[in-house]
Amino acid sequence: MIETKAVSTWMAEHGFDLAKLVEASGLERRVVEAIVACRYTPSPEQRRRLAHALGVESEQIAWGHAVPVEHLYGHGPQFGRTP
Repeated sequence: MIETKAVSTWMAEHGFDLAKLVEASGLERRVVEAIVACRYTPSPEQRRRLAHALGVESEQIAWGHAVPVEHLYGHGPQFGRTP
């Protein structure tokens, strides 16, 4: 079984900061920031580029969300009352 770690853990182990990962992967800074913060699930191509930049296989990185998704009923609070 392959051990998976978060992108931030791999960055710490390989001595990467955010700027270095952005440069090595060729992705936009805002996208890399969201991936590192576990707020965004990357596409297969983005996963491949980040894994290659970190020197690991894509399967070794945990790509999940850390921020829970909250579901609202109706149109949300900007339209008035939500049940």
